[in-house]
Formats: sequence, C-alpha cells, structure tokens
Amino acid sequence: MSDIHSTAYRYDAVCTELGVSPNPYVVKMLEKEKEDTVFTLDGRDSRFSEFKENMHLYLAGNNKLLTDKRLVDQDMLVLYKTLQNNLYVTSLDLRFNNITDEGAKHLAKLIEESATLRDLNLMSNDIGPEGAEMLAKALQTNESMKSLRLTGNKIGNRGGMAFAQMLQVNTTLEALDVADCDLTIESVIALSTVLHQNKTLKALNVNRPILFTQQEETTVHYAKMLHVNTTIEEIHLQKYDMRDFGATRLAENLMQNNTLKCLNLSCNRITRDGALEISKVLKENTAIEILDLGYNRLEDDGACHIAEALKTYNTNLQTLVVSFNNIGNKGLCALADALKVNTSLKQIFIWGNKLEEPATIAFASLLESGRIKSEDTDIRAYVVDGVTKLCELNNSIRRHYYYAPSYGDDVPSWQQRGQNPRGSDVIAIKNFTTY
Repeated sequence: MSDIHSTAYRYDAVCTELGVSPNPYVVKMLEKEKEDTVFTLDGRDSRFSEFKENMHLYLAGNNKLLTDKRLVDQDMLVLYKTLQNNLYVTSLDLRFNNITDEGAKHLAKLIEESATLRDLNLMSNDIGPEGAEMLAKALQTNESMKSLRLTGNKIGNRGGMAFAQMLQVNTTLEALDVADCDLTIESVIALSTVLHQNKTLKALNVNRPILFTQQEETTVHYAKMLHVNTTIEEIHLQKYDMRDFGATRLAENLMQNNTLKCLNLSCNRITRDGALEISKVLKENTAIEILDLGYNRLEDDGACHIAEALKTYNTNLQTLVVSFNNIGNKGLCALADALKVNTSLKQIFIWGNKLEEPATIAFASLLESGRIKSEDTDIRAYVVDGVTKLCELNNSIRRHYYYAPSYGDDVPSWQQRGQNPRGSDVIAIKNFTTY
C-alpha cells in the first residue's frame, strides 16, 4: 500500500473483516487526502500532476470543525491492521482522543511492524503506565520512528522508567515529549542518566515532573548530562521548582556545550543571581538560539545581566522570553538598548512585566523602526491622549503546541485547513516546529 487509494481500500476491508462500521472521521480524512493527492505548482505557471509519496494522517480529537466524536481503542485496532504494512502513511496525529492502555497495545504493535512510521502524536489521551511500557518496548526494536509525543498521559514513574530503558537501546528516536506525565524523581533522573550514552536523541521535553524534594537533584543530573552530551539540541525543564543553585549548576556545565540550541527554564524560581550565571553562558556565545526564562523572578537586575550579554558578547541568541518576571523600566530599557546594538536577536517576549512609559516608548521605537517585527513579539504599541501604551499580542514561541487555527495566515503544515466562516481566507502555510 503506497498510495491513498490502496490505503482507503484497505481501511474499508479491515472494517468489513472485523465487522465494525467505518469511523466517519477516518473516512473523511482519507477522502480529504484523495482530493489533495494531486497538486499543482510550477515556477513557469504550467500545470502538472505529481503524486504525493507520503501522508500525514491527522485524526486529532479536539478539532470541532472535523469531528464531534473522539477515537477510541477499537479504532486503534482498525488503524493497526490498516497501517501495519502501509508505506504511504508516515505520520499519525491522535492527540486529544480517548485512547487507553488497550489502544496503546495496538499502537505498539504498529510501531513494531511498521517500517515507515516516523512521527506519532498521542498527546492528552488516557494512556497509563502499562500502555507506556508497551510503547517503550516496541520502540526498542523499531528503526523508523523519529518523534513520539505523550504529553499529558499519566504514565507515572513506571512509564518513565520504561522509556529510560528504551533510550539505552533505541538508535533512531530524535524527539521525545513526556511533559505533564506525572514522572517522579526516579524516572526523571533515569532519563538524564541514559542520555550520557545516547547519541541520537535531539529533543527532550520533561516538563512538570512530580518532585518531593527541594534539593534540586534532578536539575544537577541534567546539568551533568549536558556537560557530556553532544547531540541534545532542545531541552525543556519547565516547572522544576528550580532556584539560583540549579541555574548556576546548569550554567557551569553549559559553558563548553556547543550543541544545545533551545533551553526552556520557564515557570521556575530563578532570580537575578541565576540570571547572572546564565548571562555568563550567553557571553561565551554558545550555540543557544532560544532561551525561555518566562515566569521567573529576574526583576530589573536579572534583565540587566541578560542585556549586558546581548549587547557586548552574544551573536547567536535569536529568541528571548522574559515574560512575567516583574521587570521594571530599568531592566526593560536595558533590553531595548541592547537590541539597538545586537543584530542577531529576532524575537523577544516581554508581556507581563511593569510596562511603564519609559519602557513602552523604548519598545514602541523598536517596533516603529522595524528592528522588531510585530509577529516576533507579544506586544503592540498604541497612543492614547499623547501617552504611549503597549497591548498584548497572542504570539508565543510554542503557539501551536496544543492546538492550531484552521484558517487564516497562521495555519501550520500539519493542521487541516478549514473554511473561514466569515467567507474570506488567506492561504499561507507555515512550518511546524517540534515543540
């Protein structure tokens, strides 16, 4: 099965074999793919036909424009039998459905037997520790899977340990998302430990573990891992109750790291002292391109430390998030002044701080001059009675993490485009970032 027509035929045959009715949502998406299979585009404006070589099967349960019923375990059995020898479907999006451990069992068999499935999104389902163990065991022998997202499934410590064991032998997985999965300190440390040896994983999201200690052992273990790991490019350590001690340990071990590009330390308790240590990493001009320090306690002094690094030493950082950090005029003006000198920083997010007039004027000037584009920040300037104000824009660096719009100019490539209910629509598809 190497095209959409044979895939749809196989789906109907499996439903008949199992004696179940075809799921209207699955049928709709397969028919939609048939319509989109032949597409036209040429630089000379001449039309030609070209068959797509693969398909992203979008079956998210939270898209009310496409379905009002979520997929269940029985649907996973049908999908497994449909896709087990399929060469056309390479990406499967099953977020926000009602898949339990029973459904995970069928998906684990699919992972074991499929030679072409590269991406699997199971975000916000009902998979528990048992289902996680089956998925992890399947990945031990799989040689095609590149990305697995399990965000919001309560796999617990048992599931986390299973994935740590999997990373010891798997040589193909490049992105693993186990955020909000109720991991405990044992599994969190286990994941960091195996990454001392794993040479293929590039992105890891372990946000919001359940920790019962204030000694920051988990942060120290990840810091030591980043000192020796040469493949991790993106790591998310949100909601770790991290303080300045943990930030300092991370900074010390990141000094010689030349591969990490995205560092997410948002929603922690880092203050000006931790920001000072992080600024030292920026002064070393390491490979970090995205730094998220939102929802911490940097205040003015912390922002000034970051601004000094941007103004004098750093030429690699492209995105900085300092939202909701209790930063006042001094710190915000320092960041604005740094942007006048620094030419590499493209995106900055500052909403939620003390946006008083000196700071608003400084950032309004940056927006007016074109130094910062409106799509690259979360603020917009306006004037009322001669006073410059800033309002919030719905922009963020993980804008499409949980959901995405179905029409307009902000539809990612993985999202199915719908019809604008108001009539007009703009066709513009943007690339999807991992996290």
